Amino acid sequence: MLTCKDASHLVSQGQDRPLSFRERWGLRIHLWMCVNCRRFERQIALMRRLLRLSDRRAEAKATDQALSAEARERINRALAEQQRQHSKPSA
Repeated sequence: MLTCKDASHLVSQGQDRPLSFRERWGLRIHLWMCVNCRRFERQIALMRRLLRLSDRRAEAKATDQALSAEARERINRALAEQQRQHSKPSA
């Protein structure tokens, strides 16, 4: 039987590497019985998703900053024009 310390270690390891069959089953049984470790597993998964989202936003911001002010303005005008074209009612 896994302790909470062992389970939290496996939850963390499971983010970085595939767990063995024995590790997965031991963890699954422990999580089935331990509400605190289930909560920890959900928190780790949430943090991972938020970090991925943060990375994507940082990449987008870096790309946006690589454009000149004129280029950003041309893109914004083109997008606004395209938006107007699509929002016009058909005759």
